[in-house]
Amino acid sequence: MQRLTKRANRRDEPARRLREVLRRLQELDMQAFDRVSSSHSPLLDATLPRLTRTADHSVLWASVAAALIASNNPRLTHAARRGLLSIAATSFTANFVAKQLLPRDRPDRSRVPLARLARRIPTSPSFPSGHSASAAAFAFSVGREVPELAVPIGLLAGAVAYSRIYTGVHYPGDVLAGIALGGAVAIGVNRIVRTPEPEPDGPVAEPAPQPPRPDGAGVVAVINPSSGVGAGPDPVELLRRELPAAEIIEVPPDGDLLELLVEAAQRAEVLGVSGGDGSVACAAGVAVDHDVPLLVLCGGTFNHFAADVGIEDPRTALAAVRAGHALRVDVTRVAGRVLVNTASVGAYPEFVTTREKYEKRLGKPVAAALALLKVARRTEPLDLLIDGRRHRTSLFFLGSGRYAPRGFAPNSRTRLDDGLLDVRVLDADGFFGGLRTVATAILGHLERDPRYREDTRATVVVQRSADGPFAYDGEVVDGPARLEFVKQPGALVVFAPTGS
Repeated sequence: MQRLTKRANRRDEPARRLREVLRRLQELDMQAFDRVSSSHSPLLDATLPRLTRTADHSVLWASVAAALIASNNPRLTHAARRGLLSIAATSFTANFVAKQLLPRDRPDRSRVPLARLARRIPTSPSFPSGHSASAAAFAFSVGREVPELAVPIGLLAGAVAYSRIYTGVHYPGDVLAGIALGGAVAIGVNRIVRTPEPEPDGPVAEPAPQPPRPDGAGVVAVINPSSGVGAGPDPVELLRRELPAAEIIEVPPDGDLLELLVEAAQRAEVLGVSGGDGSVACAAGVAVDHDVPLLVLCGGTFNHFAADVGIEDPRTALAAVRAGHALRVDVTRVAGRVLVNTASVGAYPEFVTTREKYEKRLGKPVAAALALLKVARRTEPLDLLIDGRRHRTSLFFLGSGRYAPRGFAPNSRTRLDDGLLDVRVLDADGFFGGLRTVATAILGHLERDPRYREDTRATVVVQRSADGPFAYDGEVVDGPARLEFVKQPGALVVFAPTGS
């Protein structure tokens, strides 16, 4: 019996030591709280109660974030959004997890001078301090993104944390635990939310100077009024006003755009086109074949190519023509056609449409994940041989140039003369594999999914089982079973701002 008692005592020894350590820590915590309570500072008495009130419900940090966003600086805006996301994750963890697992009573308010007592004492458990956790999370996230703000926002967060002790709301241990929790959650959030790549300065391709055309002499512009739903100025009126010497051809309802472009290129010194990306791709092929520079008057729904070369408005392109500013960019040939943006096989067009439908409300990562889920459920995968490697996939994307960001939501290019094709493939892998892909897409790490492939090269061959449709630059056309995509470096000259 004595032996059993000794064994039981040895088993209980770690628990007794832990209880003793916790008791001692609690005593030290209360002693530290008493020292703060007995301290007196007219300056702190006047400022800290007000500061702790402004931090209620994270109003203080929301105000700081609003000021950062109002700066219209992308770096500050991203820092503010990252900080708010960290606060949301931290508040949930502190209030619905930590406080429920380790409840603790609030300090005795009678020890704190009446003049500096906090007006609002939360009814939730004291451990950990939610205000301190949110302050630490916001300060860590913003300081990591914008190091020059780390000290001022860190000092403000420290003052908020100390105010929770000074006004009698929390013990020092609650505050330290809150700071640790906020920092830990912020580290997790910052690993998930990636910093956007900075926009490149200057032109996206090498300049190719052209003779200035102040009145548009030598310009023949083909206007496709049925292309897209461009919301800009009327291209015909704009051309007549800005380039009075230019020749204007309007495509009739039953007209053939390609035929009119070829006819125009035979006598043009500059071939102009107004329309969406499909019309621009058609004109680009004609311009390359006839060795004439291209004038792009963005008149479609999205105008991706125009935006990538720096043309947000037709007036920008007209100013470039008058000044003779142009760029030399790559194009891609496939099945007798020229593409300037992207191509795809399978359900990628449906994926893009679904993603764009939701991304304004949900953000691109979540919208992309939702689109992946819908496409995977509705679409039968295709068996493709891509550069000799077999893939069973519903989503194949090809970009004329390296696109950003990584993953299955590419939206822009940093260069249009890199000589590369951007290839992205997502293989099918059953229902549970699809769920895993959705999760990695939400977290912004789709490139880590083993089913996902991303690569760049100059030529790509896609072999299908039969002839069928494929999409390029917003158009869906029939093509052969074997699709060979070949990059043509510097084949097209397009008028655009050059920074000169």
